[in-house]
Amino acid sequence: MGYVAPYVDEAGLHISGYPEIRDCLIEEMKGIFGQDIYLEPDSQDYQMISAFALMIYDTQQALLLAYQNNSPATAVHTGLDRIVAINGIRRKKAGYSSCAVKLSGTPHTKINQGIVADKRGQQWALPEQVTIGASGSVQVTAVCKSAGRMIANPGDIDTIVTPTKGWTAVENLVSAAVGAEEETDSALRIKQSASVANPSRSVFEGTIGAIANAPGVVRHAAYENDTDEVLNGLPPHSITLVVEGGEDDQLGQLIYLHKTPGCYTNGDVVVQVAGAYGITTPIRFYQPGYVDVEVTVQIHPLSGYTDATVAAIRENIYTSINQLAIGQSAYTANLNGPVLEALGQPPTFYVEQLTANRKNEAAASVIEIGLIEAARIAMEDIRVEVVS
Repeated sequence: MGYVAPYVDEAGLHISGYPEIRDCLIEEMKGIFGQDIYLEPDSQDYQMISAFALMIYDTQQALLLAYQNNSPATAVHTGLDRIVAINGIRRKKAGYSSCAVKLSGTPHTKINQGIVADKRGQQWALPEQVTIGASGSVQVTAVCKSAGRMIANPGDIDTIVTPTKGWTAVENLVSAAVGAEEETDSALRIKQSASVANPSRSVFEGTIGAIANAPGVVRHAAYENDTDEVLNGLPPHSITLVVEGGEDDQLGQLIYLHKTPGCYTNGDVVVQVAGAYGITTPIRFYQPGYVDVEVTVQIHPLSGYTDATVAAIRENIYTSINQLAIGQSAYTANLNGPVLEALGQPPTFYVEQLTANRKNEAAASVIEIGLIEAARIAMEDIRVEVVS
């Protein structure tokens, strides 16, 4: 098919490819200077035509991008940011993990701008000034210095980076509240779709939309049981919301405003919400319980293999598992997809074996995740073994 000027029909915007544009320019030049003009790839005139064709193609690509940025289904990056703003929502920026830590040492010791680290070398900042209590310890919240999903299990934070006289130890007795990666285009599209459900025909869909758009919410799941019996562990005539991230009080307020009167809210986090007439209503929801996953991949290197291949495999697996929805089980076979994304052309490796399991348990083909659980994986739990 030859060159066709850009046009729009029911299927969208159509543009010509670089070969069609180049061939059209060659024919135009032959029509001007004669059919016997030499326009083979080694000629100067062909090189100039090729440069012009590429510029025209680049311009049409910019036109296509501008056209696609008019719809949330096809818009990308800043174009998507602008169009979802119509619905009053924004892309969530990367957040920071935080964790309660216990500092020990000489009573009344002052720690200024203290820094601690976990077993992986990730640094966590203490409040600007901390004073160890009369009992010889104090509990404060440390915030990770790197944005994103930085995981710290109990006992991981154990190193003092900024020594201070009288400060002898640090430990975390609980898991860190995990921060969020910057919201991806696909996640933002899902949130935009949910947000338009706020004034929807379904009150339940409106509740989900409000939670999805709440600041700080990373993942969420919602279940409804409108029967008279317990169903899948959910109480009768109830809604169950599982929310990762966000502020408890704000989430409770949003659920209160959107749920129907008399509907029981199920969960172990309880927020007391005061209504306009002074009536206090307990609003319940869950925070997800985390299932830590381990993955081992054995690969056989081929020509072109580099150490960067291992890094790409680990990053792809990390992203794939940590982006699973709440309540979504992890299937070992499906991890072949993220692994093969690092394959390259021609292939630089082949997979000898791939296994996955709950941490410290036996390998399984399916890692079952409960309704109020979420799979997660730390980078050090992704092992890529190169075998010959």
